[in-house]
Amino acid sequence: MQKTIRYVRKTALIFLALVIYIANCQAIEQILLNPDGPDADKLGQAKGYTSCNNPQKFAECRIGAWSGQFDTPNIDVVKAASQPSALPYMSEPPAIHYRWGLFNKSVDEYLEDTKATSLIILKNGQVVLERYQYNRKPEMRFRSFSMSKTIISILIGIANKKGHILSLDDPVSKYWPEISRSAYGQTSIRNMLRMSSGITFNELYTFAPGDDNWEWGKILYDRDNAARPDKIVQYLNSKTERTYAEGTKFSYASIITEVLGRVLMRATGQSIAMLTQEWLWQPMGAQSDALWFLSTTDSVEGAGGSFNATLRDYARLGNLLANDGMRNGVEIIPTQYLLEATDVALQPLAFKPKVATPYFGYGYQIWLFPLKRRTFALQGIFGQQIYIQPDSKIVMVQTSAFDKPSGRFDPYPYKKLNALWLGILDSLGGDSSQ
Repeated sequence: MQKTIRYVRKTALIFLALVIYIANCQAIEQILLNPDGPDADKLGQAKGYTSCNNPQKFAECRIGAWSGQFDTPNIDVVKAASQPSALPYMSEPPAIHYRWGLFNKSVDEYLEDTKATSLIILKNGQVVLERYQYNRKPEMRFRSFSMSKTIISILIGIANKKGHILSLDDPVSKYWPEISRSAYGQTSIRNMLRMSSGITFNELYTFAPGDDNWEWGKILYDRDNAARPDKIVQYLNSKTERTYAEGTKFSYASIITEVLGRVLMRATGQSIAMLTQEWLWQPMGAQSDALWFLSTTDSVEGAGGSFNATLRDYARLGNLLANDGMRNGVEIIPTQYLLEATDVALQPLAFKPKVATPYFGYGYQIWLFPLKRRTFALQGIFGQQIYIQPDSKIVMVQTSAFDKPSGRFDPYPYKKLNALWLGILDSLGGDSSQ
């Protein structure tokens, strides 16, 4: 009898080891770590992808500046969940192809021609494939740039549901009275979420004088302004004129999200990092700690573009959005708020796709695709993306170091990225029809 028991146990252990071995083989097939990548020499491969102070202008230090472990004192840590949510690999992932010109291309062919640092695709919460280039690793954190704007929007939606923000139609100055003389302070939170303050802000991405975003960045990060929050208030209160009525036109401006982040902090009495941790990162089951970089002027998180996380945790965020803010039957992000933020049918005409911009529409700090099915995106300069189609439960995340900050300067990589996404939808049972 004991021999039989030992035999059964031994057989079970062998079977378990075989299952683990097969699972590991499947994971290896779905994760590829490439130490190289397109134009790796120009992106600093010879120097080990080291960082520098001005990666927007110097391509050779972009990889290290925008991905890695980030050893800097000006950060707030967002702690991971004690029990991360599962992100299993699909047992038999289908092949993915996209159309480019006259040819069908694979994902790996896309990467051979694209300065993506990482890429992951999910279907129904399972990993279809995961790729890293330029010696990036799964444990590394990647800079979000303006994808962080959607995180601020999410937190505002939660704050509204919890009663910290009484109404999205409240003026900003209700929660930040120091800027009541500013046109920003007189704008409603809802119109700020839609990037429709009516205040002229030239976000040129030249990173030089004349670029309002660069000038505003100096207010936030210039060492001469260290510990001088009055500098921010003074700058905002100097903006008293509108070019058009608030709420009537989309006009992208990162300063708006920085204002919203500070409204959120004042309305709740907590830091943005703590709100991210308690309301989003831990409830969704993040596996790794995330980071917010801080302004040197007032030590507030850089709401417009300073969040950093691993690729797989960005994927978890995308999966939470694909499930309309629900995890295991628990509402983490208010579903009604998400629908207001992402449903084209619920947007005023000025914010619909092909009206707000020649292609995308705009919701509450989030981009809306011109597709029949509700499809939306978190986007950051130089090619950072999280694409989501809730009906089909398809998510794609890409981090990258594109040559130019946006398709306005070089449309080629962005057109290819869009073609890849539409191909992913078609390959995985989604809907790419307009």
